[in-house]
Amino acid sequence: MTNPPPAEIILSTSRTHGLVAIASGENLLQARDALQEAGFSRLPDGAFAAPLSAAQNARETASALVHRAHEHGATITTSPRPYLGDTGQAIAARLPGTWSAKLEIYPRQHWQEDLIGSLWDSGDLLQAMLHDRVPYAVMLNNHAGTELLLIERPGHASGYLLGAFATQEYDDNWDEPNAPRSIALPAAANRAARAVAHTFLPNYRRALHHRRLDTVMTALNRIRPEYETLQAIKDSGRYSDGMPLANSRLQPQMERAFADHAWLSFRNVLQHAPLLLSRCRPTASPWPQDAAALARLHEALANSQDAWAEFNDLRAELYSIPATLPARQWSQIRSELGAAVLPAIETWLADGETFERQARAAVPGGHVALSATAHRRPAPPTPARPTNAHL
Repeated sequence: MTNPPPAEIILSTSRTHGLVAIASGENLLQARDALQEAGFSRLPDGAFAAPLSAAQNARETASALVHRAHEHGATITTSPRPYLGDTGQAIAARLPGTWSAKLEIYPRQHWQEDLIGSLWDSGDLLQAMLHDRVPYAVMLNNHAGTELLLIERPGHASGYLLGAFATQEYDDNWDEPNAPRSIALPAAANRAARAVAHTFLPNYRRALHHRRLDTVMTALNRIRPEYETLQAIKDSGRYSDGMPLANSRLQPQMERAFADHAWLSFRNVLQHAPLLLSRCRPTASPWPQDAAALARLHEALANSQDAWAEFNDLRAELYSIPATLPARQWSQIRSELGAAVLPAIETWLADGETFERQARAAVPGGHVALSATAHRRPAPPTPARPTNAHL
């Protein structure tokens, strides 16, 4: 990534605002001072604008900006593209459903870098955010869980790159195998919107379906060996190495330890499986006989809702819980939750393979991609809200 000027003013034109300027660089305050002294007004999104309606006033503003920028040591760069905020609005207006577009400015490089951990991409957008200077971008949001990032395509005089952020429940997005590939968009807003609606969003929705399914199956695969080992010990009265269970009090301790560990994984099932189950249509699949197993899985999830609600209430109250709460008490909470959903765990272990084949047969299609889980990502540079690893 090349070092940007310490104070830079990036100019573009807008049908709505006239001449739009974005201040960037480590010394961005100097660039802002130059803009304000040249007669630019600040827009709500942080950019600056000056009208171009009167030719004489426009020339005076441009001349004043050149002089003020020189006085403040700011470099002026003219973009060959129209103002990105307008482009984002035009694309959002043409997408299916209701979308909003918001320009975000990253005047310093570390603000741009703050976005990288939230991106869920295996294509050029992630590479651009890693290796190119991206001083601003547009967030496209359908307010139903899908949030996209739109940037000007680096190294090209026109066109854009668009990719997705991960949904709220996912933090570890680096090298995630299901990550969709970002898409290069043409300059024309109507063509760009068609590419987003008919190509990117369906791919994104399928990728999210597979990621959720992998999350559920990984959780079950973590639980299964421990469950089978515990059951073998209970049935035989011996440890896995053949030694007899000498103390009868050890079995309840092992059950509590299993419930503790099982909850940490099974909560992923409770979070992701309902949406996947709702898409399964066994009668339309090659395995209509799976309907009974899916009904059992539905019932198991319904019977776990009290524990799931208790867990979410607890997460919402984390800030009122003393940080010094001993790990043993956290373990006890998890054990109680795990014991409460043990019948559901057993059902999901028994019918998990049936669920997997039905869910893989239910990959969504169509040109509208919507997520059911709301996503809230703090805008940079606000630090990410801390989480509690014990839960």
